[in-house]
Amino acid sequence: MADLDLITVEVAYALPDRQTILEVLVEPGTTAYQAAESSGITRDYPEIDLENAKMGIFGQALGTKGLKPPHEHVLQAGDRIEIYRPLQADPKEVRRRRAEKAKQADS
Repeated sequence: MADLDLITVEVAYALPDRQTILEVLVEPGTTAYQAAESSGITRDYPEIDLENAKMGIFGQALGTKGLKPPHEHVLQAGDRIEIYRPLQADPKEVRRRRAEKAKQADS
């Protein structure tokens, strides 16, 4: 296959102190999951569970708002697949605790 048949996409993963963006050449019709897998990102970040990781394209979470999930979302040239880390705390719980603390401070 000639390189002309391939498209370029990026796979990104970030930690609080480190970010990696890998450029990957893939065949047209490649899914976000396939590109993330072929990027080899798990060699640098073995903690990533690609099978269950939340992913997005330019900040739009896959599997939501009409977008297909990573195993089904077919990439376009120039797409950036973002692999999201699991949340450390539930945002609703954090807000509830903050409101409770503020209420106690006002008393």
